[in-house]
Amino acid sequence: MNKFNNRYRIESNRLQNWDYGWNASYFITICTANRKLYFGDIIINNDDDLRPINIMQLSEIGKLAHQFWLEIPNQFPFIRLDEFVIMPNHVHGILVIDKPNDGIHDVVQRDGRDAINRVPTGGITGNKNPMLHENLSRVIRWYKGRTTFESRKIHVDFGWQPGFYDHIIRNPIAYKRIRRYIRNNLENWNCDRLKEK
Repeated sequence: MNKFNNRYRIESNRLQNWDYGWNASYFITICTANRKLYFGDIIINNDDDLRPINIMQLSEIGKLAHQFWLEIPNQFPFIRLDEFVIMPNHVHGILVIDKPNDGIHDVVQRDGRDAINRVPTGGITGNKNPMLHENLSRVIRWYKGRTTFESRKIHVDFGWQPGFYDHIIRNPIAYKRIRRYIRNNLENWNCDRLKEK
């Protein structure tokens, strides 16, 4: 760990030299604080003649987590949703950033000429303020904040772990493997490393 102003600081787990506003598919995992089971329970459905299957029975907070995940593209039109699952204490999902111009910069037409959109300054942080940029961190901040605000009306102690886990999906084989992992997450709950300790 490095020090900043004589204090230890946590290194970012983000990929260096990668702009998280660039077009790509991102596998996201967000956990509740202390991995508490706020989002519901996994129950076994025995209706299937072949074999029992696990089903996620969402709590009221779990329904909010589900609802706000579905609202992400309404808030951020550059995002497409792919496979996702709400688990008892975490969310797995694939978010696809799909901007024109590959998300490298925003170009607008002014007087028949292309001009780069200038990002307004953001207070003390200037244009480093993540809430001014169309990137993955802004999307996750909105999702976590919106879910937290509504969830605390139900359970005042609700919270998330700081940050989130991301993985940039780089090829179709990895994409298929991650989609399958998300789809099978309910079935694999008993051996899930994110299960409450």
